Amino acid sequence: MPARERTRVLILGGTGEARLLAELLVRETGDRVEAIVSLAGRTAAPAGGAGTHRVGGFGGAAGLCDYLRDESIAAVIDATHPFASRISRHARQAAEICGVPRLVLRRPAWGPTDGDRWIEAADAAAAAAMLPALGRRVWLTFGDGMAAFATVPDTWFLVRRIEPPAAPLPLRHHKVVLERGPFRVDHERALIARHRVEVLVSKASGGAATEAKLVAAREAGLPVVMIRRPPPEPGPAVDTPAEALAWLVAELDGRSSPTA
Repeated sequence: MPARERTRVLILGGTGEARLLAELLVRETGDRVEAIVSLAGRTAAPAGGAGTHRVGGFGGAAGLCDYLRDESIAAVIDATHPFASRISRHARQAAEICGVPRLVLRRPAWGPTDGDRWIEAADAAAAAAMLPALGRRVWLTFGDGMAAFATVPDTWFLVRRIEPPAAPLPLRHHKVVLERGPFRVDHERALIARHRVEVLVSKASGGAATEAKLVAAREAGLPVVMIRRPPPEPGPAVDTPAEALAWLVAELDGRSSPTA
């Protein structure tokens, strides 16, 4: 008998959560499910992982809907970064147009603890406006969205990226360090000390891979300007890869069950 064709599932995102989910899918359902992991292609050498990888955009919601139909995708799991608003919106719209089940794998948010000096900002522009009163040596703990900080006066910036920027950053005084997480607290502690950092600016991304910087900032008594997450797209959501796997198995089992 010919081998049964596997059900195809699209996982959106180059995040750690997406990699963990793909590993779970391959290990637990590899005989019946093909995990296709879509990567944005922002880095030349993205971190590897289980499943089949697809690199590049889809061409908006319409292009993604075409892909779902052409590739016979049975379900979409949006495991993108919490600040990847555009692809999350396109995923919701495409799933609605095509009638494909969709789930958001939403990494848990960080929360302040005793000793934290967090200041919440609505966006990057609001964060930039706060800096003159907080410190002149600033660690921008994310790799994009630099334009809002270009006009902050008399300020030096530390910027961490996975790969060298393709074009000069719009910052007058800065240093770029090239590193890929996850990071340890002792590493972040040393980075803060070596560059005499006075204030951190962070997106409220959540997750364990980059949380060490917040612990190091707390230990050093540094203020942290925390840029709020954008509102999530509506629809079913879970917090862990294990919960996403359970949702997917239930969804696929429901499809294969005979109807009354």
